Amino acid sequence: MDQLKRQAQEAIDKLQTELLTLSHNIHANPETAFEEHKAVAFIAQTLRQQGFEVQVGIAGLDTALIASKDGKGEGPHVAFLAEYDALPGVGHACGHNVIATCAVGAFLGTSAVMENFAGRVSIIGTPAEEAGGGKVILLDAGVFDDVDFALMIHPSSGRSLINRGGRAATSIEINFIGKAVHSSAPGRGINALSAVIATFQHIDMLRPTFEMEDNVNGIITNGGLAANIIPGEAACKFSLRARTLIDLERLAEKVKLAANTAAQLTGAQVEIKVHPMYAERYPNLPMGEAFKANMAQLGEEMEYANPTGLYGSSDIGNVSIKIPAIHEYLWIAPAGVASHNAEFTVESISQRADEICIKGAKGLAMTAIDIFSSTELQEKIKEYHRNQVPEEYRK
Repeated sequence: MDQLKRQAQEAIDKLQTELLTLSHNIHANPETAFEEHKAVAFIAQTLRQQGFEVQVGIAGLDTALIASKDGKGEGPHVAFLAEYDALPGVGHACGHNVIATCAVGAFLGTSAVMENFAGRVSIIGTPAEEAGGGKVILLDAGVFDDVDFALMIHPSSGRSLINRGGRAATSIEINFIGKAVHSSAPGRGINALSAVIATFQHIDMLRPTFEMEDNVNGIITNGGLAANIIPGEAACKFSLRARTLIDLERLAEKVKLAANTAAQLTGAQVEIKVHPMYAERYPNLPMGEAFKANMAQLGEEMEYANPTGLYGSSDIGNVSIKIPAIHEYLWIAPAGVASHNAEFTVESISQRADEICIKGAKGLAMTAIDIFSSTELQEKIKEYHRNQVPEEYRK
């Protein structure tokens, strides 16, 4: 197995120029959710140049893709997951160019030794992680139905971590339609902005009923056109987080209740859009520890995440409910540099980020080799997953 890991590493090293070019090309062409056409083209080109057939536009998503390599017979299906969407205004401030490059490199490295194993290795390109829930859509379309193990990494600041969880999350957009009139005769109109303000007030009234980890934050996205016009249309948007997907669904109902009540009180019409719900995360510890051991061989020490930390959310959580998954963190920026800002955008193409593009790819490939090589590890991973995911999700 050590020899096969060395072969995979050598294959990745030989492609270092191509991989870093891929990372920098994606970074230089930031595209937001479901608009990642250039990023997908860069990834597909890199894979096709290495002789792989790439399906672009799977599950009805123009910017989703998959490529696979079969081994010498029936066996487990290991998938590396790529993300490549950027954030509005600040580009790749979450380092998804690094995520995509690690996934591509891991796939190519594992493919180089796949003839020694039974099974299949794939790369699945998952768009719209920042907003839109690409993985949720791919799950619902059955793309993950035959996948046994899912692996990916995410760049971080200061420390490299395994076994980090994440809360369930979603966003809700609310639009009120009233009747615009001159402010000299407000009684003749229906004030849509009043409905927005009432929605915020009703949510605040409901906060004592929230669970401890429930969190609702909102902004007014349309407050009217002029102070001397009663707004005929107004809108707001809320970010919701909860401990579990089940808690999140209950929390979303409370926000919807607040909006509907505001509509009844003001006479406005209300339109409510609930975006895809990101589930809480179930990081697979046996798979994470295998990755940690492999990264140590590459000179990267990883730590265990604080199990009670209040972390962000990702649609990898939905995947982790269905199949064993890891989403481990490798630092590319100094401590104190928060993601989702311009400083992290710069760090995403730093020398350290380039180093992680290669090391992360190797660590993922080495972990896939561990899985393919050991039925004992496969069963250990699956047993942990069976015991970890609540029974409610198996119904």
